Amino acid sequence: MTLTLPTALTLFRILLIPVFGLCFLLSPPWTNILTVAVFLLAAVTDWLDGYLARRLNQSSDFGAFLDPVADKLMVAVALIALVSVYPGVWMAMPAAVIVGREIAVSALREWMAEIGKRASVAVNQLGKFKTVAQMVAIAMLLYREPLVGIPFPQIGFTLLWLSALLTLYSAYVYVRAALRVLD
Repeated sequence: MTLTLPTALTLFRILLIPVFGLCFLLSPPWTNILTVAVFLLAAVTDWLDGYLARRLNQSSDFGAFLDPVADKLMVAVALIALVSVYPGVWMAMPAAVIVGREIAVSALREWMAEIGKRASVAVNQLGKFKTVAQMVAIAMLLYREPLVGIPFPQIGFTLLWLSALLTLYSAYVYVRAALRVLD
């Protein structure tokens, strides 16, 4: 297997996960800035690897498998970290919905691939919008304080709940599509 630039970026994103964890554990004020920077770097490489795979015609089965795994790992680690910062149901509930949906939909995609029906549960535009809302929400919550008068944590919570609702709806869309194929 030849290592393509998009796949190298995905592997780099996976390597950023422990870096993210270490930055999260630093003492303030560096925690906020470094953690958000690492998280945003991961988010940008997520977009960039997909763009380059299409643009350079370097898509691969391994890259297609690894990319969503890298995304889900980073999001799950970030949400678990945020539950420690914002303990309580208002953080734990959307975090559980998002992580639970990611695991369930990944399992559904895997099962559909095994029976040769993976295309029926492909990523759609709603999923991309959900991902953007989720990434912005997590970055704002990781910053943990207002920035130039903008209440990042409050906006982050609102976007996270919106993302959790979109997550539930997109899970419904995936399950419905899978059930149609199985009938």
